Amino acid sequence: MKLEKLLTRINYTVISGSTDIEISDVIYDSRKVIKNCVFVCLVGSAADGHRFAQDAVNNGAAAVVVSRDDMKISGAAVIRVDDTRKALAFMSAEYFGNPADTLKTIGITGTKGKTTTASMIRSILEKGGVKTGIIGTLGILYGDKTIKTANTTPESYEIQKALRAMIDDGCKCCVMEASSLGIKWHRTDGFIFDYGIFTNFSHDHIGGVEHPTMEDYLQCKSRLFRQCTTGIINIDDPTADQMIENHTCRIETYGCDEKAELKASGASLLSKPGYLGVHFDVTGKLNMSLDVAIPGMFTVHNALAAAAVCRHFDIPEQAIYDGLNEVKVKGRVEAVKVPGNYTLLIDYAHNAVSMENILTTLREYHPNRLITLFGAGGNRPRDRRFEMGEISGRLSDLSVITEDNSRFEDVNDIIADIKCGIDKTDGSYVTIPDRTDAIRYCIENAMDGDIIVLAGKGHEDYQDKNGKKTHYDEREVIADIIGG
Repeated sequence: MKLEKLLTRINYTVISGSTDIEISDVIYDSRKVIKNCVFVCLVGSAADGHRFAQDAVNNGAAAVVVSRDDMKISGAAVIRVDDTRKALAFMSAEYFGNPADTLKTIGITGTKGKTTTASMIRSILEKGGVKTGIIGTLGILYGDKTIKTANTTPESYEIQKALRAMIDDGCKCCVMEASSLGIKWHRTDGFIFDYGIFTNFSHDHIGGVEHPTMEDYLQCKSRLFRQCTTGIINIDDPTADQMIENHTCRIETYGCDEKAELKASGASLLSKPGYLGVHFDVTGKLNMSLDVAIPGMFTVHNALAAAAVCRHFDIPEQAIYDGLNEVKVKGRVEAVKVPGNYTLLIDYAHNAVSMENILTTLREYHPNRLITLFGAGGNRPRDRRFEMGEISGRLSDLSVITEDNSRFEDVNDIIADIKCGIDKTDGSYVTIPDRTDAIRYCIENAMDGDIIVLAGKGHEDYQDKNGKKTHYDEREVIADIIGG
């Protein structure tokens, strides 16, 4: 592809060389430079790509895109832009043939609920015959493929590459978690989302290299509604009006408020062995009753958001019901089938706040016993272990303390710290350092009506111990125990 074609939608200045040259690829990591590529100099928190521009040329790059005026580069075309991250997004979209023009795209922003809502949308649409991919916390997912990513919202080149791969695999839609940092750093630039969803807003990602203030955090999220055609907004969130300030899209609302265009009411908990969820009625732009296979009243808003966007697709209402009734989110209060009359869940809760949230939610289902298996990460602040131990001791009927990515620490030292927290409560506990043995203990000692939650690993498929990561998927461990 000609360089001038890649630059079609960008304001730029040619510092040297010509744009009438063939480009083999768009590269932003100098270690991956190939012959005749264009190297885009990104400025990050730890490194500045401009430092490696001449090295990129020496290794075969035919052109370099910069945002600095003081660059002295020989042997390649040099293109000056105001923002290289923004340029990368538009160049990547062009390089992959602007795949968002073919796919329906849904962007989800919010402090919580992005992963769950994305999984709900995919579940509904695929029940309706619309093959759908996801880009988010769980990676890039389409068909039976899962590609791990370093960030919730990957770099723009990776997004465009994934969108093209989804089309090639037969997908008609992509659901993307649009994180505040992904939006801030222009990773979601280069196209307009068909739909943007706002779930909720609360304190997070403040300080360091993230957001300097809550205002900056909110403003970055709000940019999604200047980058989509239809915005679907949780009207119950106190920041809803701020989130859509200066929006350029058509707005629809959902929530429990009387003014919501899609309204939920009559919410109640559903509980049976192997199934914890919620039931609620929907009125307004849809009129139906829904059962959702994820526990907790917070599930209502996520499910309502999913229904609000999926009603725009040419699918039967039954697909909305079936998709939510059978939805699974890997590692997020994920129910695993077991032969007994108890419920076994896998969840990513790995700190005090998330553990308190999940255990408080599960308590609402009045289990015979609430059993929590968990450990704590090594080479991390010890206070976290004390806090997790205290919360599990207070909210669980039985805590099963075990390993979880002990890294370079002795697992028994970590367990001792957790016990310090539990000992502040009257909670019962057992210690079983080997995680597989601990899971076996829980299964073999389960009673009717118990809820057992394996906390900490969630969607992870590895154990990190003694500086080495080894494959470890709790779903496989459970299957081996039950099958054995």
